[in-house]
Amino acid sequence: MNLLEITAQTWITVGIVAGIFIGSALLIGILIIVVGKVFKVDVDEKVTKILENLAGANCGGCGCSGCSGFASKLADGSGNLSDCHVTSPEKKAEIAKLLGVELKDEEPTVAVVKCNGSTENCGDKFEYFGNPTCKDVNSILGGNKTCPFACLGCGDCKSVCPENAIEVTARLAQVDPDKCVACGACINTCPKKIVERIPFSAPVFVACSSKCKGKEVMNACKVGCIACGLCAKACPHGAITMQDNLPVIDYTKCTGCLTCVAKCPRHIIISRKVATV
Repeated sequence: MNLLEITAQTWITVGIVAGIFIGSALLIGILIIVVGKVFKVDVDEKVTKILENLAGANCGGCGCSGCSGFASKLADGSGNLSDCHVTSPEKKAEIAKLLGVELKDEEPTVAVVKCNGSTENCGDKFEYFGNPTCKDVNSILGGNKTCPFACLGCGDCKSVCPENAIEVTARLAQVDPDKCVACGACINTCPKKIVERIPFSAPVFVACSSKCKGKEVMNACKVGCIACGLCAKACPHGAITMQDNLPVIDYTKCTGCLTCVAKCPRHIIISRKVATV
């Protein structure tokens, strides 16, 4: 075999290999196109438009993993626009138009921690060793604080707050109302379920969640509500009722006279003028 024949054979081999590569590339390209068409997922245009108007905080306060999930629920009618507390009223109005629903007037709200059981006021019933999260501490006999309803103070709420509106001092979480957007992430995260929304204009709130009776509360916390009912009896506007050994405030009747604050012997009804300082 001479040199010319060897060179010709080499080029034939190279051509075959190149043809295989080119053919394979074309085949893969065709398969990608076919698969893309067969398994194409149509993106609902309504979902896209709703998502464009949502705040995009992805805080999870609505109960969904993110804004895209909430947009899908709104689009298919299984979601409620009022569940989002972050999106502005103007943007909500745009979404309501897209959905063809009436937008209800909503008063701005703010989250509050209904507890005053700091380390000074509420001690421990045992020493905890383990992962320092409220969820994990709560899994052991309902937590290590003497009050079974007390804030555990590990900061799970702080870690999920998208606005850095929560600080934990002396194992008690507190919300800065000037930063809080009432998204609800802290509410969903708290294992004790003691973080609640109240109207932003609310003059007072009850800083206790204990449903226990007086003697048991006094043994557990220095400032817990003892269900004496003095606040309800003293309220000149009938804005307070006692439910499950706790005062419940009807903010549609509350005028901010602060009579309840003055009458409470345990000082667990807190004026928000004091609380926001």
